[in-house]
Order: sequence, then structure tokens, then C-alpha cells
Amino acid sequence: QVHVVESGGGLVQAGGSLKLSCAASGRPGGRFGMGWFRQAPGKGREFVATITWSGDKTYYTNSVKGRFTISRDNAENTAYLQMNNLKPEDTAVYYCAVTVYGPAQAVETGDPRGFDYWGQGTQVTVSS
Repeated sequence: QVHVVESGGGLVQAGGSLKLSCAASGRPGGRFGMGWFRQAPGKGREFVATITWSGDKTYYTNSVKGRFTISRDNAENTAYLQMNNLKPEDTAVYYCAVTVYGPAQAVETGDPRGFDYWGQGTQVTVSS
């Protein structure tokens, strides 16, 4: 069983920055992708960013390209999401997820159905 825990959320003014962390314990076997998703009030869960095991490929939803950066440290089983120039529309609960058994293209497509383990989420609120 893999346990996923997010941290680093909070309240920030528009234009500010936050860095989210995601720790995956109970190390899943093999190479696993990681991703960040978010869910705003009244909306469905949406893909934000994903990263391959080696970190050589990253994928972003269009609305965060150029502002958010996903990275990972495999020695620590940790992924990060650096969020810069935050906007009020970025306000949401941010979830980290790990894909172990999902389809190989889960990281590329960002389809949440391809991710097996999820954290409880961390709130990010951006004030205008």
C-alpha cells in the first residue's frame, strides 16, 4: 500500500508563489509516475501537471504552463509543484497522485483514472 501526503498549501495574494510537496511512503515497486490535480468548489477534479519516473518528461495543463513547475526527488520519493504568479482562478484543493498499475500513457494524458494512489489534498487559496 502506498501512502501519499501533500503539504505546502495556504493563502497567498495574486502574483505570489507557493511550493507544494508530495511524499509517497511504502514505496511502490518499479517505476511510477506522479502528478498533481486540483478541484475547485463546484467543479470536477482536473489535471494540473505530471512527471515521469526519470523526470525527463513533464506535462502541464495549458492554464498553468509557464507558471507552474513539477519536479521530483526519487531518493526521497517526493514530488514538488512550484507555483508562481498565482491567480485567483488557481484556488482549489490540490491533490497529489501516484500511478503504478495504470496505463502507460496516464502520465502523458493526465487522466486521473490512471492514477492509483491519492493524497487527502491541500488547500490553495489565492486572493485578488
